[in-house]
This record gives sequence, structure tokens and C-alpha cells, in this order.
Amino acid sequence: MATATNGRNWIAVDWGTTRLRAWLMDGSDGVLDKVQSDRGMGALTPAGFETAFLEVAGEWIDGPTRVLACGMVGAKQGWADAGYAVAPSKPPSGAHAVPAPAEDPRLEVFLLPGVSQQRPADVMRGEETQVAGYLAANPGFDGVLCLPGTHTKWVQVSAGEIVSFRSFMTGEIFALLSGQSVLRHGLEGDGWDEAAFDEGVADGMARPQLLTSDLFGLRAEGLLHGKDASATRARLSGLLIGVELAGARHYWLGQQLAFIGAPVLAGAYLRGLKAQGAIGDRTDAEAMTLAGLCAARAGLA
Repeated sequence: MATATNGRNWIAVDWGTTRLRAWLMDGSDGVLDKVQSDRGMGALTPAGFETAFLEVAGEWIDGPTRVLACGMVGAKQGWADAGYAVAPSKPPSGAHAVPAPAEDPRLEVFLLPGVSQQRPADVMRGEETQVAGYLAANPGFDGVLCLPGTHTKWVQVSAGEIVSFRSFMTGEIFALLSGQSVLRHGLEGDGWDEAAFDEGVADGMARPQLLTSDLFGLRAEGLLHGKDASATRARLSGLLIGVELAGARHYWLGQQLAFIGAPVLAGAYLRGLKAQGAIGDRTDAEAMTLAGLCAARAGLA
């Protein structure tokens, strides 16, 4: 089994609110092994991070080991507070990483900062590492990166810097509405209706001021007209994404676009924007996170 004992191997970590992913890397940034866990930041206290990490990656460690981590592990509630770089700025590198306390003498742990924006007030943790990974692969990119997720980010990038960004809680709102609101009664199953999604996007963009009324209309259509769950779910997603696209119009209109995210969710954004004549390529979020961690490692002292 590969370990990090030769002084060249290291461990890359992406530690979010709900999930931990770690990669054992060789000295030339090749992946030797990978593990993941549901021991996310949201289920831990600051004192529990080292134990959780060793439970997941402890088999790799048989001597002095350097660890570089990004994501919510660097929040105030994380292993240690890594702070924020302030936009406009380049994505934080290893030179900006903050050491985290470790009782195990074999561990040397560094946490990458997030990025903040003063006006309008906004923050990101983890997405900036994906931006760094994308820029490492596309150094001349000048445009907008969309990172769909629980809190979708639209990031303006120019000359290798994060110039500005805006976060939208679309994913979290979808989860709350579909899991805890009155709408949950009409969303059983996992089917999908593309036409209903397209209609929802169009309505959300055209009349965002009617969102809360249109949302209740989903419940009424189910009660009065027997609208099936696949159409209701797709229209709900379309309405929320449509409202987001209306609000983010100045980020995507006339811009060079790229999407960093999972195929299904990024595909929904691509489909919604295609009707507006906007197109962009998609890259994998996990691959960009790992590329960003590798790029940041070069800056570690």
C-alpha cells in the first residue's frame, strides 16, 4: 500500500460541509489512492477534525506527512480559521495557507483561505480552488465561470484574477422546498420532464417577481389538474434556475462561459442558457478541485 513516508508524497483534501475527499499524491502530483467520507464539517467540532481525518486517511501515514486542504475545513467552525483573500485577487495559493493544529507529530496540515467580496458582501470556500484548477488548465481564460451547487457561484475572471462574484442559494432553496414545504407532497419519485423544466426557466426569467405565486401554483396544479411529480419537480427547478439566470444576466450575457460542476446540475444550467443563445463548456468539479490543490501546493514553503 502506498504511503506518504518518502518525503515526496503528500495528501490533498477537499473538506466541505457534508463530505470529505482525500487523495494520496506522489511528488509529481499523480494520484496514488483516493478515499471519501460523509464526515463533513457540519458534523464535527474543531477538536474532531484531526480524528476524522486519521480515520479516513490514517492508513496512508507512516511518517512525516504534509496535508493541504481546501473548503469549509478552513471556516471559523472548521479545523482552523483560514480567513479570506479579498477580491479582486488571484485564487489563494500555498503561500497563503494557514497551518492547522495537529496533536499527531507526523502531520503538517495547511488550510487554504477562501475568497471574500466586500460589495456586494459575498464569500466562497472551496470554489476558489476549483477556479484555480481551471485557470491552471486554461491560463488565458477571460470570462465567467459558473459553479452550480447548493450555493451556485458566478465568478468573473480576468488576467488570472477573481474580479467579482455572486452567490445564489438556488440549490438550497430547491432542497428546502422539495423536502420541507407544502410542495413536497407533489414531488415523490425521481422522474424528470424536460418540457416542464424549459417552461419553468422561461417563466422564472420573464417574471421573477411572481416566483412565490408560481411556486404555490405548483401545489394547486397537482391538486386540481393531477400534474405528475416529474413535471412538478422539473418546473420547480426551472423556475428557481430561471430566476437565478435573470439575476445573473450581467454575468453570462455576452461573456465567454465555462461551467464547473456535476453533469446533471451543470447540464440544467447549460440547457436553460441555451435558450438564451449562451453556451459554454463543462468541466468536472472534482478534477478542478484536485488541479487547484496541486497548483496551490507549489506555493507551500
